[in-house]
Formats: sequence, structure tokens, C-alpha cells
Amino acid sequence: MRHEIPEVGVTESEQDRLFSEAMAQYAGALARLARGYEADPDLRRDLEQELQVALWQSFAGFDGRCSLSTWVWRVSHNRATSYVLARKRLRGGESIEAIERADEAPSPSDRAEQDQAMALILSIIDRLDPPDRQILLLYLEGVTGAEIADVTGVSSDVAAAKIHRFKAMLTRRFAAAGETR
Repeated sequence: MRHEIPEVGVTESEQDRLFSEAMAQYAGALARLARGYEADPDLRRDLEQELQVALWQSFAGFDGRCSLSTWVWRVSHNRATSYVLARKRLRGGESIEAIERADEAPSPSDRAEQDQAMALILSIIDRLDPPDRQILLLYLEGVTGAEIADVTGVSSDVAAAKIHRFKAMLTRRFAAAGETR
């Protein structure tokens, strides 16, 4: 007995249109997202391509119940998180709380240039567990707290607490750097 599978989602041309629209609007953000999840340039390019493929494929099931922005972030972060978890055996991650207690990161006092400061921030983010990383990368992209909660599945209060701790940790590190100059 043969069963017909009902069609769900959008046509292939609509899928292509949604993907083109998403890439026009979010290509730079997806590149930065990939940098947040992968430091190695070659692996980062692979991850960017994986994000684009996952995004294009996902539009076959897009039903419009959320905004394009929420859909792009949800699909991209879910794929990037899967990527990190698959590679986690090679390098471990830490929670914000663990990094806050550890004093292993290079001192920000050696970082006078804005690029160097961002490199430090990204190195900290790179050490985070995927859920914390996801929240902070969305925050750095200017995504609203409500959208961060929607994308990550955590409450707005949890996202706000993680962001607050991260900002406080950075404030302390950069303040300490200013005192030693």
C-alpha cells in the first residue's frame, strides 16, 4: 500500500526567494556567527557553508509563524550548536560562570586596539558552552531579548542574567587593564 505524503511548506521558488532575502539581509551576521563558533579560518568557511545549506533547506518548511529574523537565527544557531557539539570531543567548552572564576585569559591591558579587544571577547565566547555562546552572539548582533528567548528556548530572564554576567566580567577585565597602564 502506497501512502501519499502531503506537501508542507513552500515551493522551491519561494524557498529560493526566502533564502536570497535572508542572505541579502544576514550574510554578514552569519559570517560573524560562524566566527563566534569556529576560530580556525578553514573550518569557519566550512561552517558558513553548512549554515547556508541548512538555512536554504529549512525554508522548505517555513510556515511564516515567526519572523524571517527569528527563523534565520534559530536555524543558524541550531546548526552551529550541532557543529560545536560534534567537535566538542576535540575541544571542551566552559560556562560563563567557570570562565568568570578562572583567570586564564590574557590580560586586556595588552589590548590597546579595538580589534585586539574584540579578539579577547571572541576568545572568551569561543570557550563557552553552546547555550551561553548562542545567547551572547545573538546579543552582540543586536537581537532583542524577546527574540533571543524565542530562538534559544530560554526565558528572557535567563538570557538577561547571562548577558549581565558577561558584561560585568568584561567590565572588570577591561577596568583592570586600565589600572595597569
